[in-house]
Amino acid sequence: MRNVHVSLGLPGTDAASAFRRVKDFARYPELVPVVRAVTVRETGESEETSDWEVYFRNGILRWTERDLFSPDTGVIAFAQLDGDFETFSGTWRVEADGPTASRVDFDADFDFGIPSLAGILDPVAERVFKETIARVVTGLFGEAVVLGDEALTRALALAPAPVAVSAVA
Repeated sequence: MRNVHVSLGLPGTDAASAFRRVKDFARYPELVPVVRAVTVRETGESEETSDWEVYFRNGILRWTERDLFSPDTGVIAFAQLDGDFETFSGTWRVEADGPTASRVDFDADFDFGIPSLAGILDPVAERVFKETIARVVTGLFGEAVVLGDEALTRALALAPAPVAVSAVA
């Protein structure tokens, strides 16, 4: 199983506002072209189910996840219910970092369930996760600072965010 961690600072955004924006998964396809679609099905105030389609390598990863929201603790927990991963789960954690700033931490564990390809797929998936999460958060807030990951900071600086293209049906 592989773990992904991304930490981003949000100067000028309080934790409550940051939490509300991060949980708006339906907006993610507007922010990064790698996220093809997110369909949110609300099942309650603190819980929803969401269907995801994400471009990966030469195909599309699909999964359905259960999302649990805890605004009091700033935690969004998610776990795949069905989909292309063998296992996929994690958390978004939003915390205050001063009176007018916050910090967003994304942690996920994933396993494609293909041991013979793990050495090839897992590092690519980890890189895609990190870059996508950083671009989503930057898109949500207009400004975000990668914390503690110089390789991710360099990757984002070297490859500007691609422009999302919308298809008209």
